[in-house]
Amino acid sequence: MLKENLTAVEERIQAACSRAGRDRSEVTLISVSKTKPVRALEEAYGLGVRVFGENKVQEIRDKYEALPKDIEWHMIGHLQTNKVKYIIDKVKLIHSVDSMRLAEVIEREAEKHNRTADILLEVNVAQETSKFGLKTEEVLPFYEEAIRLPHVNVRGLMTIAPFVDNPENNRSIFADLHKLYVDIKEKNIDNGTVSILSMGMTNDFEVAIEEGATMVRIGTAIFGARDYGKQGVFSGKRV
Repeated sequence: MLKENLTAVEERIQAACSRAGRDRSEVTLISVSKTKPVRALEEAYGLGVRVFGENKVQEIRDKYEALPKDIEWHMIGHLQTNKVKYIIDKVKLIHSVDSMRLAEVIEREAEKHNRTADILLEVNVAQETSKFGLKTEEVLPFYEEAIRLPHVNVRGLMTIAPFVDNPENNRSIFADLHKLYVDIKEKNIDNGTVSILSMGMTNDFEVAIEEGATMVRIGTAIFGARDYGKQGVFSGKRV
């Protein structure tokens, strides 16, 4: 089933790229494996998946130890400042930075590991009270402050759009974030390192691609519905 799911998702990504006149290579698929056991990730790995997204620090820590080291891990969930130290040397990209306090902690932890941490700024375009993220008008001032941190590299923007029955209802959300992304790129403050626009999930990723997404975060369409009753259980142990 996983193989068929991956094939179907790949076909949908390709079709969305074609409709938008984009090359398939412009879009990175992040397989969102949160709550899924190691064996499911091993199966995906065997099918060629190398980019996984998790929203819990503990899951990244456990799965990082259990799986091959050529996997690219993405932290896509809300990150607490006191947990940065556990993943700073394990993740390729942190998608969910929305406060200078968090950015400064990432800076300190990255310096300790003698590395530069790649981050995205999370933007709450829809201004949903239940979600984290910067307001659109806060993004540019925040960005100009964050790029002064020597061990932090702001690579772009991310948003979690509302869950909607009709993906078209999120098109304006994605278009607004793309416009903000282009505005930042055109300022060229960072000498061209802004190149990532992470938006779109299982229910709306095709519209996100049509509106300029360079990363899509897809879980359910690949791994099936999540069983939150088993969250925290990997390889037979609870964490």
